[in-house]
Amino acid sequence: MSLSLLEGNEAIARGAVAAGCRFFAGYPITPATTIYNSMLNLLPPLGGIVLQGEDEIASIGFCLGASMAGFKVMTATSGPGISLFSEHISFAIGSEIPIVIVDVQRLGPSTGSATRGADGDINFIRWGNSGGLPVIALAPVDVKDCFTLTMHAFNLAEKLRCPVFIASNKEIGMIRESIDLDALEKPEIIDRSPAPAGKPHLPFQVTEGQSVPDFLPIGANVPVRQTSSTHSQNGYITTDHEEIAIILDRLKTKLESAIDQFSFYDLIKTEKAETLIITYGVTARAAKAAYKELKEQTHPVSVLILKTLWPVPETIIRQTAQSCKQVVVVEMNLGQYVKEIQRILPNMHIDFLGQMNGQLITPRQIMEKIANG
Repeated sequence: MSLSLLEGNEAIARGAVAAGCRFFAGYPITPATTIYNSMLNLLPPLGGIVLQGEDEIASIGFCLGASMAGFKVMTATSGPGISLFSEHISFAIGSEIPIVIVDVQRLGPSTGSATRGADGDINFIRWGNSGGLPVIALAPVDVKDCFTLTMHAFNLAEKLRCPVFIASNKEIGMIRESIDLDALEKPEIIDRSPAPAGKPHLPFQVTEGQSVPDFLPIGANVPVRQTSSTHSQNGYITTDHEEIAIILDRLKTKLESAIDQFSFYDLIKTEKAETLIITYGVTARAAKAAYKELKEQTHPVSVLILKTLWPVPETIIRQTAQSCKQVVVVEMNLGQYVKEIQRILPNMHIDFLGQMNGQLITPRQIMEKIANG
């Protein structure tokens, strides 16, 4: 056993390196800066590159350029930076550029409180792009998740040619926990599918049986066209409505049709429990504590901890809730993900517990909500 005392941000950096990340660009911002610091220590000895942009816009732009050149890339920021990322997030979606984006959320709105956590960016992560096409977002609960979900994030970005978000927050990112990295079960590394040699290459042509194009890097021997505008298979700008519809439908379907393959979650299931708690992120710790106390009071509940937030893992939510009479959604905002639960479970009694004031939701609050809901 080889124990390390790591904060969540350090674990994200180490998970990125283990997944093959060799390019990081960012701009200092509390509470995400220690990801930058960790990458600065980890990447150069491996021949990797770490850059500080003049702002968040430049930083994510560096990453997209490096990804198009073939690097596995990551950037990290908090709420104000995510807002500035928006245009480049849209570029990554539309032009199928793999990138991992870490959002160590803090209390908003705007500059908010840099040293207080919240989960106020959850809907922005999903809808903060022009066009509204889906993205992938994974939500860690602890340091272990920070490492393993980051590895999964890189695999998904490479496999599905898209941006993947890590929806962390200040509490997860800056709390230190003991972890044995050598003992963790790590996913097999996935790299983007290279284009076969000796054949004409169309940068957005999809081979039968695949959901994404094969990859050739910009700057190599074969010319590769890349644009942020609507384009046809050859990479040239097009306004042909049929071509546009085909590509946009594929961008949507490639993620939503695969969601059951990357629906990460923890389920604490209690037989005959009539109440189900659905939560994510650091609030899952309070939910687990409430579960233990209610169990001792012979008031059993089940707890579903979602670690994939977007696309919504509808199958596991429906399956878990079907035997319950009450669903309590708990999140550190004023009501963002609960709307998805209401959409998926329209005929169920759903209570909501949320707050966004810089304080963590406590087990006692959850227990009172269940009792009074």
